[in-house]
Amino acid sequence: MEHWMDLEKRVVIVTGGSNGIGRAICNSLGRLGATVINADITPPGENENMEYISCDITKKEEIEKLVEAVYGRYGRIDALVNNAGVNRARLLVDAKEPCSKYELNEEDYEAMMSVNVKSAVFLSQAVARKMIIHKQGVIINMSSTSGARGSAGQCIYAATKSALSSFTKSIALELGKYGIRVVAVTPGINEKTAMTSSDAYMDALAYTRNTTKEAVDSNYEASIPLGRLGRLEEVADAVSYLISDRASYITGTVVNVSGGKTTD
Repeated sequence: MEHWMDLEKRVVIVTGGSNGIGRAICNSLGRLGATVINADITPPGENENMEYISCDITKKEEIEKLVEAVYGRYGRIDALVNNAGVNRARLLVDAKEPCSKYELNEEDYEAMMSVNVKSAVFLSQAVARKMIIHKQGVIINMSSTSGARGSAGQCIYAATKSALSSFTKSIALELGKYGIRVVAVTPGINEKTAMTSSDAYMDALAYTRNTTKEAVDSNYEASIPLGRLGRLEEVADAVSYLISDRASYITGTVVNVSGGKTTD
Protein backbone atom coordinates (compact mmCIF):
# COMPACT_ATOMS: atom_id res chain seq x y z
CA MET A 1 0.00 0.00 0.00
CA GLU A 2 2.81 2.39 0.83
CA HIS A 3 4.45 1.64 -2.51
CA TRP A 4 1.18 2.43 -4.30
CA MET A 5 1.13 5.88 -2.66
CA ASP A 6 4.89 6.45 -2.57
CA LEU A 7 5.94 9.95 -1.46
CA GLU A 8 9.68 9.29 -1.44
CA LYS A 9 11.74 12.50 -1.67
CA ARG A 10 8.68 14.78 -1.45
CA VAL A 11 9.32 17.82 0.74
CA VAL A 12 6.18 18.80 2.66
CA ILE A 13 5.52 21.63 5.11
CA VAL A 14 2.73 20.94 7.63
CA THR A 15 1.59 23.71 9.96
CA GLY A 16 0.46 22.80 13.46
CA GLY A 17 2.03 19.36 13.22
CA SER A 18 2.85 18.87 16.88
CA ASN A 19 -0.62 17.71 17.96
CA GLY A 20 -3.92 16.31 16.77
CA ILE A 21 -4.69 16.01 13.07
CA GLY A 22 -1.44 17.76 12.17
CA ARG A 23 0.62 15.19 14.04
CA ALA A 24 -1.27 12.35 12.36
CA ILE A 25 -0.62 13.95 8.97
CA CYS A 26 3.11 14.26 9.70
CA ASN A 27 3.26 10.61 10.74
CA SER A 28 1.37 9.40 7.67
CA LEU A 29 3.53 11.41 5.27
CA GLY A 30 6.71 10.32 7.03
CA ARG A 31 5.79 6.63 6.78
CA LEU A 32 5.28 7.11 3.04
CA GLY A 33 8.82 8.45 2.64
CA ALA A 34 8.23 12.19 2.57
CA THR A 35 10.52 14.70 4.23
CA VAL A 36 8.12 16.44 6.61
CA ILE A 37 8.71 19.86 8.15
CA ASN A 38 6.43 20.64 11.06
CA ALA A 39 5.97 24.42 11.46
CA ASP A 40 4.51 25.06 14.88
CA ILE A 41 5.07 27.27 17.90
CA THR A 42 4.88 24.18 20.13
CA PRO A 43 7.62 21.53 19.83
CA PRO A 44 6.40 17.99 19.17
CA GLY A 45 7.18 15.02 21.33
CA GLU A 46 9.74 12.54 20.11
CA ASN A 47 8.92 11.68 16.52
CA GLU A 48 11.22 10.38 13.83
CA ASN A 49 8.81 11.19 11.00
CA MET A 50 9.16 14.98 11.06
CA GLU A 51 11.59 17.84 11.32
CA TYR A 52 10.54 20.72 13.53
CA ILE A 53 10.92 24.43 12.82
CA SER A 54 9.56 26.88 15.36
CA CYS A 55 7.38 29.40 13.53
CA ASP A 56 4.64 31.85 14.48
CA ILE A 57 2.57 31.48 11.34
CA THR A 58 0.52 34.59 12.16
CA LYS A 59 3.57 36.73 11.28
CA LYS A 60 4.34 37.16 7.59
CA GLU A 61 8.05 37.70 8.20
CA GLU A 62 8.31 34.37 10.04
CA ILE A 63 6.41 32.65 7.24
CA GLU A 64 8.89 33.97 4.69
CA LYS A 65 11.88 32.88 6.82
CA LEU A 66 10.37 29.40 7.15
CA VAL A 67 9.84 28.98 3.43
CA GLU A 68 13.30 30.32 2.56
CA ALA A 69 14.90 27.98 5.12
CA VAL A 70 13.14 24.90 3.78
CA TYR A 71 13.73 25.81 0.14
CA GLY A 72 17.35 26.70 0.83
CA ARG A 73 17.95 23.32 2.48
CA TYR A 74 16.13 21.09 0.00
CA GLY A 75 15.87 23.12 -3.21
CA ARG A 76 12.17 22.38 -3.54
CA ILE A 77 8.84 22.37 -1.70
CA ASP A 78 6.47 19.78 -3.09
CA ALA A 79 3.49 20.29 -0.82
CA LEU A 80 2.06 22.54 1.86
CA VAL A 81 -0.60 21.48 4.37
CA ASN A 82 -2.26 24.48 6.01
CA ASN A 83 -3.46 22.54 9.02
CA ALA A 84 -2.95 24.85 12.03
CA GLY A 85 -6.18 26.10 13.53
CA VAL A 86 -7.67 27.82 16.55
CA ASN A 87 -11.24 27.37 17.73
CA ARG A 88 -12.79 29.48 20.49
CA ALA A 89 -16.46 28.77 21.11
CA ARG A 90 -18.15 32.16 21.36
CA LEU A 91 -21.64 33.61 21.02
CA LEU A 92 -22.13 36.59 18.75
CA VAL A 93 -24.33 38.05 21.51
CA ASP A 94 -24.64 36.65 25.02
CA ALA A 95 -28.22 37.55 25.93
CA LYS A 96 -27.85 36.16 29.47
CA GLU A 97 -24.71 38.08 30.33
CA PRO A 98 -23.71 40.76 27.79
CA CYS A 99 -19.95 41.05 27.25
CA SER A 100 -19.27 37.83 29.16
CA LYS A 101 -16.14 35.80 28.45
CA TYR A 102 -18.21 33.65 26.10
CA GLU A 103 -19.33 36.58 23.94
CA LEU A 104 -17.19 37.24 20.86
CA ASN A 105 -14.65 40.02 21.26
CA GLU A 106 -11.98 41.52 19.05
CA GLU A 107 -9.15 39.45 20.52
CA ASP A 108 -11.03 36.19 19.83
CA TYR A 109 -11.80 37.33 16.31
CA GLU A 110 -8.21 38.31 15.54
CA ALA A 111 -6.81 35.06 16.97
CA MET A 112 -9.03 32.82 14.86
CA MET A 113 -8.72 34.87 11.68
CA SER A 114 -4.93 35.14 11.99
CA VAL A 115 -4.20 31.48 12.62
CA ASN A 116 -6.91 29.97 10.45
CA VAL A 117 -6.99 32.31 7.45
CA LYS A 118 -4.13 34.81 7.38
CA SER A 119 -1.48 32.13 7.87
CA ALA A 120 -2.91 29.96 5.10
CA VAL A 121 -3.04 32.87 2.67
CA PHE A 122 0.52 34.04 3.16
CA LEU A 123 2.01 30.55 3.46
CA SER A 124 0.29 29.60 0.22
CA GLN A 125 1.66 32.75 -1.41
CA ALA A 126 5.23 32.15 -0.24
CA VAL A 127 5.22 28.46 -1.14
CA ALA A 128 3.50 29.00 -4.49
CA ARG A 129 6.32 31.33 -5.52
CA LYS A 130 8.70 28.36 -5.17
CA MET A 131 6.34 25.82 -6.73
CA ILE A 132 5.91 27.99 -9.83
CA ILE A 133 9.65 27.68 -10.46
CA HIS A 134 9.32 23.89 -10.66
CA LYS A 135 5.90 23.89 -12.36
CA GLN A 136 4.43 21.50 -9.80
CA GLY A 137 3.17 21.29 -6.24
CA VAL A 138 0.16 20.64 -4.01
CA ILE A 139 -1.47 22.92 -1.43
CA ILE A 140 -3.90 21.36 1.04
CA ASN A 141 -6.13 23.59 3.18
CA MET A 142 -7.80 22.03 6.21
CA SER A 143 -11.40 23.21 6.32
CA SER A 144 -14.22 21.81 8.49
CA THR A 145 -17.81 20.64 8.27
CA SER A 146 -18.68 23.72 10.33
CA GLY A 147 -17.59 25.84 7.38
CA ALA A 148 -20.16 24.13 5.18
CA ARG A 149 -23.06 23.83 7.64
CA GLY A 150 -22.44 26.61 10.14
CA SER A 151 -22.10 25.89 13.84
CA ALA A 152 -23.89 27.38 16.84
CA GLY A 153 -21.43 29.01 19.20
CA GLN A 154 -18.67 28.91 16.60
CA CYS A 155 -19.64 31.59 14.10
CA ILE A 156 -16.14 32.94 13.51
CA TYR A 157 -14.45 29.53 13.47
CA ALA A 158 -17.02 28.36 10.92
CA ALA A 159 -16.50 31.54 8.89
CA THR A 160 -12.74 30.97 8.77
CA LYS A 161 -13.22 27.43 7.51
CA SER A 162 -15.71 28.53 4.87
CA ALA A 163 -13.18 31.15 3.80
CA LEU A 164 -10.52 28.45 3.37
CA SER A 165 -12.80 26.45 1.10
CA SER A 166 -13.47 29.47 -1.11
CA PHE A 167 -9.79 30.44 -1.03
CA THR A 168 -8.95 26.92 -2.21
CA LYS A 169 -11.25 27.07 -5.21
CA SER A 170 -10.03 30.54 -6.22
CA ILE A 171 -6.29 29.92 -6.08
CA ALA A 172 -6.73 26.56 -7.82
CA LEU A 173 -7.99 28.56 -10.80
CA GLU A 174 -4.94 30.81 -10.65
CA LEU A 175 -2.28 28.19 -10.08
CA GLY A 176 -3.45 25.32 -12.26
CA LYS A 177 -1.55 26.60 -15.30
CA TYR A 178 1.66 26.20 -13.33
CA GLY A 179 0.96 22.55 -12.51
CA ILE A 180 -0.02 23.36 -8.92
CA ARG A 181 -3.03 21.59 -7.41
CA VAL A 182 -5.04 23.05 -4.51
CA VAL A 183 -7.52 21.00 -2.47
CA ALA A 184 -9.44 21.59 0.74
CA VAL A 185 -10.09 18.72 3.17
CA THR A 186 -13.16 18.89 5.39
CA PRO A 187 -12.92 16.73 8.50
CA GLY A 188 -15.98 16.15 10.63
CA ILE A 189 -16.06 15.20 14.31
CA ASN A 190 -12.95 13.20 15.16
CA GLU A 191 -11.24 11.67 18.14
CA LYS A 192 -10.43 14.21 20.82
CA THR A 193 -7.44 16.44 20.18
CA ALA A 194 -5.70 18.95 22.41
CA MET A 195 -7.93 21.67 20.95
CA THR A 196 -11.24 19.89 21.44
CA SER A 197 -10.64 18.00 24.68
CA SER A 198 -9.68 20.83 27.02
CA ASP A 199 -12.06 21.71 29.84
CA ALA A 200 -12.01 25.36 28.76
CA TYR A 201 -13.14 24.52 25.22
CA MET A 202 -15.84 22.11 26.35
CA ASP A 203 -17.11 24.56 28.99
CA ALA A 204 -17.33 27.30 26.38
CA LEU A 205 -19.07 25.11 23.80
CA ALA A 206 -21.59 23.86 26.35
CA TYR A 207 -22.33 27.41 27.50
CA THR A 208 -22.83 28.71 23.95
CA ARG A 209 -25.25 25.86 23.26
CA ASN A 210 -27.07 26.20 26.58
CA THR A 211 -26.36 22.62 27.58
CA THR A 212 -23.86 20.52 29.52
CA LYS A 213 -20.48 19.12 28.53
CA GLU A 214 -21.90 15.61 28.88
CA ALA A 215 -24.76 16.43 26.52
CA VAL A 216 -22.38 17.89 23.93
CA ASP A 217 -20.30 14.71 24.02
CA SER A 218 -23.30 12.40 23.80
CA ASN A 219 -24.66 14.15 20.71
CA TYR A 220 -21.51 13.73 18.64
CA GLU A 221 -21.80 10.13 17.44
CA ALA A 222 -25.56 10.40 16.96
CA SER A 223 -25.04 13.21 14.44
CA ILE A 224 -22.78 11.09 12.21
CA PRO A 225 -24.42 8.69 9.70
CA LEU A 226 -21.59 6.15 10.11
CA GLY A 227 -22.31 6.18 13.84
CA ARG A 228 -18.80 6.81 15.14
CA LEU A 229 -16.16 9.48 15.51
CA GLY A 230 -13.56 9.79 12.81
CA ARG A 231 -10.01 8.59 13.44
CA LEU A 232 -7.20 11.09 13.00
CA GLU A 233 -5.33 8.72 10.71
CA GLU A 234 -8.34 8.60 8.38
CA VAL A 235 -7.99 12.33 7.78
CA ALA A 236 -4.21 11.97 7.48
CA ASP A 237 -4.53 9.18 4.91
CA ALA A 238 -6.82 11.36 2.80
CA VAL A 239 -4.27 14.18 2.88
CA SER A 240 -1.44 11.81 1.94
CA TYR A 241 -3.46 10.50 -1.01
CA LEU A 242 -4.24 14.01 -2.24
CA ILE A 243 -0.55 14.94 -2.14
CA SER A 244 0.41 11.80 -4.06
CA ASP A 245 0.45 11.39 -7.83
CA ARG A 246 -2.56 9.09 -7.48
CA ALA A 247 -4.62 12.27 -7.07
CA SER A 248 -2.97 14.10 -9.97
CA TYR A 249 -6.27 15.21 -11.55
CA ILE A 250 -7.91 16.47 -8.35
CA THR A 251 -7.83 20.22 -7.76
CA GLY A 252 -10.11 23.12 -6.94
CA THR A 253 -12.48 21.07 -4.81
CA VAL A 254 -13.35 20.21 -1.21
CA VAL A 255 -12.88 16.60 -0.12
CA ASN A 256 -15.27 15.59 2.67
CA VAL A 257 -13.91 13.25 5.36
CA SER A 258 -16.78 13.43 7.84
CA GLY A 259 -18.51 10.04 7.99
CA GLY A 260 -21.44 11.55 6.09
CA LYS A 261 -22.09 14.36 8.58
CA THR A 262 -22.28 16.74 5.64
CA THR A 263 -22.27 16.20 1.89
CA ASP A 264 -21.28 19.79 1.05
